[in-house]
Amino acid sequence: MLTTPADPVTTFDAELRRLVRDLFDTLESERGSGLAAVQIGVGQRVFVFHVDGVHGHLVNPVLDFPDDEEQDGPEGCLSMPGLYFDTVRRQHVVARGHCDRGDPVQVVGSGELARCLQHETDHLDGVLFIDRMDTPRRRAAMRAVRAAPWFGGPAPLVKVSPHPLYGK
Repeated sequence: MLTTPADPVTTFDAELRRLVRDLFDTLESERGSGLAAVQIGVGQRVFVFHVDGVHGHLVNPVLDFPDDEEQDGPEGCLSMPGLYFDTVRRQHVVARGHCDRGDPVQVVGSGELARCLQHETDHLDGVLFIDRMDTPRRRAAMRAVRAAPWFGGPAPLVKVSPHPLYGK
């Protein structure tokens, strides 16, 4: 699910508000900076964040970048616990979306908040932060991922479809 783009939210109801509460509860218990719905198995464009005392959530976020300034520094992910890798991101971002009731929201961030907003929006687009790294960094990151105690386990069951692929 982490590499599949999430679906836009079209209904702003009690179920969406419950999802936002669940995301905040999970973020708090894991002591993270941000958490996207896809990270808990929900394929909707929603994430929560709590960085440097600024917290909130965005539904159907869209990012704009006011300039080309970049930052290069450590980044982690709750989906890859305990691992941090230097990743290049934009220094400043304007994130626009909606709250869980459908009202427009705008979050302007720099530094760590900008990094978090980009990271979580990437999750909703099916992009992992290791996908943003140059080749040497990505190779080093993948070695660390494969060496992590949580990596591996039983191989997933793959079923072959009896139906023709691509309409053939």
